[in-house]
Order: sequence, then structure tokens, then C-alpha cells
Amino acid sequence: MGDHSISRRTLLYTGLASTAAVAIPNVFSSTASAHVSSQDARGLKGNINHSVARWTYDFLSLDELCQLVLSTGFSAIDLVGPDEWPTLKRHGIDSSMCNGAEPNLEDGWSDSRFHADLVESYLRHIDMVSDAGYRNLICFSGNQRSLSEEQGLLNAEQGLKRILAHAEQKGVTLHMELLNSKIDHPDYLCDNSSWGIELCQRLSSPNFKLLYDIYHMQISEGDVIRTIRDNHQYFGHYHTAGVPGRHELDTNQELYYPAIMQAILDTGFDGYVAQEFKPSGSSREDKINALEQAVLRCDV
Repeated sequence: MGDHSISRRTLLYTGLASTAAVAIPNVFSSTASAHVSSQDARGLKGNINHSVARWTYDFLSLDELCQLVLSTGFSAIDLVGPDEWPTLKRHGIDSSMCNGAEPNLEDGWSDSRFHADLVESYLRHIDMVSDAGYRNLICFSGNQRSLSEEQGLLNAEQGLKRILAHAEQKGVTLHMELLNSKIDHPDYLCDNSSWGIELCQRLSSPNFKLLYDIYHMQISEGDVIRTIRDNHQYFGHYHTAGVPGRHELDTNQELYYPAIMQAILDTGFDGYVAQEFKPSGSSREDKINALEQAVLRCDV
């Protein structure tokens, strides 16, 4: 990155050495050319648009995470809400998947009791996302409770139709995340790709997609590569993590991410793939190294 770069070692031992607040130098001013140069410097191929989930690296301040992201060679962070967008903009980082409209993961669109509050919140956040120049906003089915799958589909369809025209007008795409109900999110309704794809088909909008979480869907149903190849038109965003454990994408887990990334790339996908693993290292340096290694593993 020439004069705009910061070495990874410098980042580790200056910007990240202390858990106390630090002054972050504005060495990563917000130009796209800085991102391209950083990408070239790290040896990334430029075929995959990389990102990382904010919550998995919350032991870093957002300023520190922005520096780490840029030094690794990409420029996007997932699951950041409106209050923190100014920090992203200061570093030239994209909010690749916005959040904050959802009350939680359990009270979602499949239960009509929550529609009034959800509609109000999502209409407001769609405006905020659009005004900020972003384009992706996450949503959730919520828990099934006593609903049948069909009733949950009907409820979600009816509720989401109340906001989709506004999303289309504002150029914002809603992404419903696929989560497993076996281990991490008991009773979550959108826990398989078939249910989510059916909802996409009923809504029939280019502004409603699924967030295909590879970790969650490996646990729920497996058959990841074939599912991606056959249904990629419904998947607008991807998350990664190792199975089992939701840790690094290393040889201790069962998914072979280079082949999965190649399958995604072969579909013509040009959205984001966000790392959402929980780094298991005992030190900050180990955890920081894990992000670089995961991005390199997924950079096909």
C-alpha cells in the first residue's frame, strides 16, 4: 500500500498491544485505491469480497478492527449498526451487512404478533441504510413456537410485503439469515434452505434474499456445495465458520472452504463473504492471525 500502508507487525505491537483506548492514526483514508493497493500488497486475488463479523472480534475496538481489516487487505465489516457507521466511514470501510432493525433473533417475521413493531423499525432502518449509502440489512424469521411451517411462511410473507416496496424504492436488500436450530438457536424457524427458498419464491422480489450461513447449514442439512450451485440466485450473502465449534477455518474442522468458495465464485456471485468464526486462540496475536489465515483460505 506504499505510504498508506501499515505493517501487520506494527499493527499488532502498536495499535493493538493494549486493551486501553488508543489514538488511531488516519493512515487509512477512505479511498477505494487504498483498498486495491492493500489487496495487492497482501496477495489477495480480488475474486471474493471479504468481510468479517463485528461481534466475533469485539475484543478489539471498532477503530482497531478497521485497521486490522485494512492491513489484511479488504475493507468491509458485517453486522454494524447505525451508531457505529461514522467510524466505518472514517476508515473507508463498507458496512457489508447492516443490523439494528431486529429486536432480537427470536421475535421475527414468522409471528404476526411482532409485525407492527417490525414494520415500524424496518421502515426506519431501510431509510437509514439507504441514506448512509449502504445496501444490505439483515432480518430473521424468529422462533417457530407452536406455528406450523406453512403458517410461519404465510405470516412472514404477509409481514415482509409491508416493507418490501419501500426497500425496493430505496435500493436496500433484506437478507433473512439461515440459522441452525439443532445447537445454536433452538426453535428458530428458518433453519433450512428449503423453507427460506420458498419464502423467496413467494415474495418474488430482487430485494429479498437469504443470508446463507455455511456453518449453520452444515449443521442443519449439509450438502453445502450442491445447495449453493442449485440455489445461488436466492443467496445474497454468505457467512463462514468452522464445524464443529464455530472456530477457525483450519484442518481441525470438517468443511473444506477453498472448494466452497470456488463453488460460490463459479455462480458469478459478487456480494460479500463474511468471516463469522469465534477465534479460539489464547492471545490477541493468535486471534488476529486467525482472521488473516481465514481470509487467505477463502481467497480463491
